[in-house]
Amino acid sequence: MAPAAWVTGHAHLLPRQGLALDVAAGRGRHAFWLASHGCSVVALDRDPEAVDYLQREAAARHLPIVGAIRDLESGSPSIGAELFHTIIVVHYLHRPLFPSLIAALRPGGLLMYETFTRKQAARGKPTNPDFLLMEGELRRLVEPLEILDWREGDFDGKDVASIVARKTR
Repeated sequence: MAPAAWVTGHAHLLPRQGLALDVAAGRGRHAFWLASHGCSVVALDRDPEAVDYLQREAAARHLPIVGAIRDLESGSPSIGAELFHTIIVVHYLHRPLFPSLIAALRPGGLLMYETFTRKQAARGKPTNPDFLLMEGELRRLVEPLEILDWREGDFDGKDVASIVARKTR
């Protein structure tokens, strides 16, 4: 599966190297893309089979990716302080995680985030409001980051909100 168009469309904003985090990485489509663009990547997911695949494939391709099994919805959501140059989250929403995402960004670091809005429920999955953003919510969740680009609506047959934001301090 190819990386999200929102992410690849903002490749010009990525640092040429650095440490990146792929949250809810699954089988690693964004982790592999980030590594191919010069980043060392930490890929988190709660599915052991997905993380195992990701680590085997990264080793076979000689890519600097470390996969880790982590359920970010239980226990402390902390992922470190000022570690990452880039954090990517696509099709995953756990609102209590946002302060940890912001704290984990280095000054000047980028957060690229895209997930479903409440309007997506009318199309099918997901339907649980816990996993769907309200109108304008993503902009509020990333405060106090500087928003570089943002959109919300119907894109590629999905109702999503997408943002690229930078930590300024």
